[in-house]
Amino acid sequence: MVSNMDVKWDLEKGSLSFEGSDVVLFWISSAMRTFFDTIEEISGVESSNLVFETTGFRQGFTIGQYFEKMKNMSVAAAAEMIADTYAAAGWGKISVDELNFKEHTAKVNFKDSWEHKINVAQGKKAGGNFLPAHFAGVFTGLFRKNIWYRVIQHQIEGHEESVIEYFPSHVSVSQNIHALARKRESETIQKLETVVEEKKKELTELVHRLSSPMIPVLDGIVVVPLLGKYDEERSDVLIERTLNQLPLHKAEILLLDLTGLDHEVNSFTVSLIEKIGKSASLTGTKTILVGISGELALSITQSGINLQKFDCFQILQHGIYYALSQRGKKII
Repeated sequence: MVSNMDVKWDLEKGSLSFEGSDVVLFWISSAMRTFFDTIEEISGVESSNLVFETTGFRQGFTIGQYFEKMKNMSVAAAAEMIADTYAAAGWGKISVDELNFKEHTAKVNFKDSWEHKINVAQGKKAGGNFLPAHFAGVFTGLFRKNIWYRVIQHQIEGHEESVIEYFPSHVSVSQNIHALARKRESETIQKLETVVEEKKKELTELVHRLSSPMIPVLDGIVVVPLLGKYDEERSDVLIERTLNQLPLHKAEILLLDLTGLDHEVNSFTVSLIEKIGKSASLTGTKTILVGISGELALSITQSGINLQKFDCFQILQHGIYYALSQRGKKII
């Protein structure tokens, strides 16, 4: 007997029983520390804390339910017996103060608990949440009402003991599990969004570098192919690049090749063609449109923007012949 608790060793069977149930002993500063360290290493500190908290609560709830069914015992007597039982089992010195059955509140003091000893062995600066959550489960079972906890102080912070308050709350371990899951999902989504945004920027930069390059054909004649569909940003980039490169090539004639445009030309694209032509003329460069199919011509006409001021040709070859003739040259 240990403090009126029935403890029995059976060396032949290699078993130990405490109050009629099998138990097992572990060294706190070595075996149990390794156990906790391994869980934290694999799961991460945040997930591990939730595991310890949830496990502690559920174990305590089972204990609380067991004592609540003992109708001949008050909640105060049950709480005192639980504390004594835990002390005999090496859980540390535990005292339940300010127990209020009507308000469903309590305050519990823990001194030199096994969890505290493990935290010390781990070199931690903050206390654990297994025991605080465990007694939240105990009181939830005793009061038959969801109880949660608030840490007033932890012994590991330099206090004589840990002090935990208990009170009715809508918070539950299930909610905490779901909250962590939602947090992880949110973090994952944010990471994916960041990756997508970074890839989008890379692709946009690549498109800007590769699309619509200026191609020198002959002295003073350059070709700029328009590809795909243009929005405001892409239009502005093309105009800027084209105007910056015209002087470098000493371009007198600019051939805008529209062969690669989408058949459904939007207002940005038609406006882009007009802006490039007007801007190029200010630098002394004449603009010629080539690669205009029947569908494209219809789309341009329906846009309402008049491009008749530009010389237009169906294929690039005709445009080059015309550009050469404008310079008094021809291909022999």
